[in-house]
Amino acid sequence: MNESHWLKIALSLDGQGGASAFDAQVPLTETSPYWVHLDYTQPQSQQWLERQSIPPVVISALTAMETRPRATEVAGGLLVYLRGVNLHPGARPEDMIALRLWVGPQGMISTQKRTLLSLVTVQEELDAGEGAVGIPGLVARLVDQLIWRMEDVIENLESEVEDCALSIEETPTISLTPRLSQIRRRSITLRRFFAPQREALARLQNETMFTGGDALLLREAGDRLQRLLEDLDAAREHATLLQEEVFSVQNEAINDRMYLLAMISALFLPLGFLTGLFGINVGGLPGVEDPAGFWWFMAGIGVVSVGVLVWMRKRRWL
Repeated sequence: MNESHWLKIALSLDGQGGASAFDAQVPLTETSPYWVHLDYTQPQSQQWLERQSIPPVVISALTAMETRPRATEVAGGLLVYLRGVNLHPGARPEDMIALRLWVGPQGMISTQKRTLLSLVTVQEELDAGEGAVGIPGLVARLVDQLIWRMEDVIENLESEVEDCALSIEETPTISLTPRLSQIRRRSITLRRFFAPQREALARLQNETMFTGGDALLLREAGDRLQRLLEDLDAAREHATLLQEEVFSVQNEAINDRMYLLAMISALFLPLGFLTGLFGINVGGLPGVEDPAGFWWFMAGIGVVSVGVLVWMRKRRWL
């Protein structure tokens, strides 16, 4: 696949699991079955589509900026929007890459903005003579590769949740909250595209062009995607429960500290009253002339303190 060129793939299937490159300037009507993959952001791609007499509605669909997974009949062919996880180094898997397919009467045209590793794998299978024998099989293999790579992402997400659960069991700290929040956001983003993609696969399974092994491959891909959705929901719910547990532990610790401060305040309240009372500068205070008056006063404070502690203990406040 040429990363810098507007034409990424131009292959003619030989019907035996292999494919050979063909000249993109040759009319598609003379090449069948074919697979052409374009970078829709390049103006040459749209110009090529127009020269090949592709219906305008199909051109608009293949070059649309925003897409949501779906499958529908358009201009005598099948228009399919799919999404694949972003597995490029340094990228976020939930930043999913859109793939646009139009399965026409004689072949398939697909477009991209960023490269999907699933397409590279399917192309390598064709180059090795171990790929699809027809266009329906090509679509089924693309779908299968997309779903397989989703499984790795969900497994990693589940592993992160389990790591957080183990950390909470050992030391439940508030530092885990940002990590759990990020997991929940990633889960929500992934589900936003997984759910409609499941509906798109269900629509594909009802198409008459998919028979035999191709239909079975699509059905298995749909079942795996359904299981991934369930695992994704479970991971999100688990992350939510863990986050609530962290909040609960932190709130309990704060309440314990506030309770301790309240008890200390209650203990020193009568002592503060006595020291304030004996600190006024007026005549007639008892013990002012007694040399041992200070010690008598301290002894009285001690007795009051012990009495307050005993009272709190009986009330089960301590």
